[in-house]
Amino acid sequence: MGGLKQQKSKQQQQQQSQASKGSEKILTGEAVPALIEEIIGRTGFRGEITQVKCLVTSGRDKGRSIRRNVKGPVRIGDYLMLRETEIEARRIKSKVTKGAYT
Repeated sequence: MGGLKQQKSKQQQQQQSQASKGSEKILTGEAVPALIEEIIGRTGFRGEITQVKCLVTSGRDKGRSIRRNVKGPVRIGDYLMLRETEIEARRIKSKVTKGAYT
């Protein structure tokens, strides 16, 4: 029975190492500044998330304009410090801009 436990732990270690390999490709280790150009709207169940369009100002994706979801107060001209710049938020589909309770 001791051999079975060793096999399981080896399989778990391999799965964990594979999962971290994928995330290492996205995360560069340093935060990248992005300037908020436009506030698109509110999203989330209660409208607590703001969707913004921001321009990446440095790093590998410099000059790229991406859509991100932000929690908390933001204005046009603020800077976001993004840990990764490859993942983009989905578009807000409905015309309602404040979640389910409006």
